Amino acid sequence: MGLLNEGITEVIAVTENNAAPIGIIVRPGMPPRLVLFKGSRTTENILRYGWVTANFVSDCYLYPQYAFSDAAATDLMRVFAGGIMMQRLAAADAWIAFQTTVLHETEETYYIDLLPVVSEYVCKELRPVNRGFNSVIDCTVHATRYVYNPEERLHGLIEYHLEIIAKCGGPRERKAGRYLREICGL
Repeated sequence: MGLLNEGITEVIAVTENNAAPIGIIVRPGMPPRLVLFKGSRTTENILRYGWVTANFVSDCYLYPQYAFSDAAATDLMRVFAGGIMMQRLAAADAWIAFQTTVLHETEETYYIDLLPVVSEYVCKELRPVNRGFNSVIDCTVHATRYVYNPEERLHGLIEYHLEIIAKCGGPRERKAGRYLREICGL
């Protein structure tokens, strides 16, 4: 499962009829892990069904799209993995299917261990990313927090990344930047 390296890898997590950006945490000597906030559809589905697929995409717009809107049925496709039926993102360049286990629970979060069961490289060619792509991901993370708690610090971080998106991104990155600006009311 060479798709994950040490650190936090941002992916589009797909659960039953749901997609959302999330970071998979990989540390030495530990299985891949998620930290999930209680109350999200992703969390509820992982607890209910016991699986998640991590989808790697070269279209940066999908990160804010799935952070702030629901996945359409046509965005997802069924796959049989690890002995059960799961879903993955139809637009994935690559994906990994995981079975999930709750490791620990706090008042606000669940710590979830991930057991990889199958992976697939769908796109065979390399698709390089620009600095704008990376800033779309960072901006999306800040925006998900900003819409619930519009702190000045988050506003500054969002503006910083929107500037990078405008300078260094291509058309798809700039479209994602406009969408994030709209979502945040900036």
